[in-house]
Amino acid sequence: MNIKAGQLLSQIDNPADLRKLSKEQLHQVCEELRQYIIDVVSVHGGHFAASLGVVELTVALHYIFNTPYDQLVWDVGHQAYGHKILTGRRDVFPTNRKYKGISGFPKRDESPYDTFGVGHSSTSISAALGMAMASHYKGEFDRQHIAVIGDGAMTAGMAFEALNHAGVANANVLIILNDNCMSIDPNVGALKEYLTDISTSPAYNKLRDDVWNLLGKLPVGKKFTRDMASKLEASVKGVVSKSSNLFEALKLRYFGPIDGHNIIKLADTLQDLKDIPGPKLLHIVTTKGKGYALAEKDQTTWHAPGLFDKITGEIFKKPVTTPQPPKYQDVFGHTIIELAEQNDKIMGITPAMPSGSSLKFMMEKMPDRAFDVGICEQHAVTLSAGLATQGMRVFCTIYSSFFQRAFDQAVHDVAIQKLPVIFCLDRAGLVGDDGPTHHGAYDIAYMRGIPNVIISAPMNEEELRNLMYSAQLPDNDMPYVIRYPRGQGVMPEWRTPFKAIKTGTGRKIRDGKDIAILSIGHAGNFVTEACKELLADGLQPAHYDMRFVKPLDTALLHEVFQTYDKVITVEDGTIVGGLGSAILEFMADNNYTASVKRLGIPDRIVEHGKPEELHRECGYDAAGIARTTREMMKDKITVTV
Repeated sequence: MNIKAGQLLSQIDNPADLRKLSKEQLHQVCEELRQYIIDVVSVHGGHFAASLGVVELTVALHYIFNTPYDQLVWDVGHQAYGHKILTGRRDVFPTNRKYKGISGFPKRDESPYDTFGVGHSSTSISAALGMAMASHYKGEFDRQHIAVIGDGAMTAGMAFEALNHAGVANANVLIILNDNCMSIDPNVGALKEYLTDISTSPAYNKLRDDVWNLLGKLPVGKKFTRDMASKLEASVKGVVSKSSNLFEALKLRYFGPIDGHNIIKLADTLQDLKDIPGPKLLHIVTTKGKGYALAEKDQTTWHAPGLFDKITGEIFKKPVTTPQPPKYQDVFGHTIIELAEQNDKIMGITPAMPSGSSLKFMMEKMPDRAFDVGICEQHAVTLSAGLATQGMRVFCTIYSSFFQRAFDQAVHDVAIQKLPVIFCLDRAGLVGDDGPTHHGAYDIAYMRGIPNVIISAPMNEEELRNLMYSAQLPDNDMPYVIRYPRGQGVMPEWRTPFKAIKTGTGRKIRDGKDIAILSIGHAGNFVTEACKELLADGLQPAHYDMRFVKPLDTALLHEVFQTYDKVITVEDGTIVGGLGSAILEFMADNNYTASVKRLGIPDRIVEHGKPEELHRECGYDAAGIARTTREMMKDKITVTV
């Protein structure tokens, strides 16, 4: 389908073209940009509501600032679609998030306008501040540095750390706080309530408007005007609320809140702020999903809805003719409730991913036992540790790539103290369209070196349930990691009775005489498919599901190396430090000799694409496993022929 941009948008190949337009034409540019995003995402998919909410801000920023010389950093990047379209990627935008297409997030090697690669939240202020400090050091005093951060991302500790530094740094940085009360799910916490108080205070907003009106009538650029405005603004805040000085207490000049959908007001405000040196914060209020009514009403569903009919709003689903396997995260979400009904010590914690992780089911049914703590992975882990000291059995569910942010807490607060926190790492392995910032490639490798930690991965939904059941039993007194992938499992009939799995025990899936294939987690299903293909070649591979990377099933491994001289390991994680490395260490420690081939995520950054495309590229889909087996067994195949 050939999607055409509007009359003005089709002529904007870069921000310099945008700046040729009159300010009055910006309204039309915003309308065309919003419609183009709707048209493309409805047909090709992608994140949706976040970018609609910042259309006016995106246009205003590129209109007022001299990008890319003036450096613009988008936090997370879900909201950067309009930015990509205005910065030379309009015609390739339909390839967004597709295999070999452009990234769904800002990416430095994709465009000079993408000043910093982002995919995880709360990094923008630190990055922009670093850029601003470097510019100051180099004498580039005219250069502007802008960080756009949502109020959800502002809840993370890293954002507060950066704010604390920015206030005392001699750097020209503008922080734009995009306040829409949403990340993927509704925001939580005291900061949300504080921002709501500021945005809804009638007294404050009337006095604030008076300040801006006064600024518009006074001569621009004279020192007394800025001094007067600063004193007047401070007095307004002091009169209205003693608590409204949070940002100014950190020595950031605070402006706002203003309507983030008023393009003329935004442009005028940004033009004024360009002339004010030093660290400052502009608070804008926006609506996520702005301009598409259904997205405005249900912002969580429309964060990334998939393909849809832009007229009716119908979200297209694949036709289902037979019972389908559930998503692993839904198995987790329903299973934790079953376990919590049996064990009143069970609690659930997630950092801002109640829908994505499916902890939302427990939050709805047991609101006093399941909590969303905001985008605060470090806090989530140590909070879980604190609960565990009081005898609670805490399931802390975090995306694998986000768990990287809490590595120190996993070591210092959980493992060293040997607290039995249960980490359920969702989105482990190659996640697909979100690409390298979201791939859960490294959790096995970075957790395997930590003492006192159990690391497991289920091959299917039944195994996930049984591992969750086993982890919360009274005899488990250690941190317990359960990693599982994004998306569907393999068992339509998944509600099986709970069975305890002894820690550190694997299982033999099928016997064979030629070669042993050792797998961990969902990738074992790829091995099952490969074995069917290999049987047709006359090969007899054995398949072992290890289930645990730590501790390893040593009895099973002794059987493997005493029986086979050719071994393949398969994992949906990096081969550097993963299951394959653990097997090689066991082989060396026990003086075995065998030919071992490791399959998994290679030692390089894997880009975005559908999971099946990426598994094929990395060589550990069923075809890749079968191909590697044939290569290792080529002598036998030649003799057989």
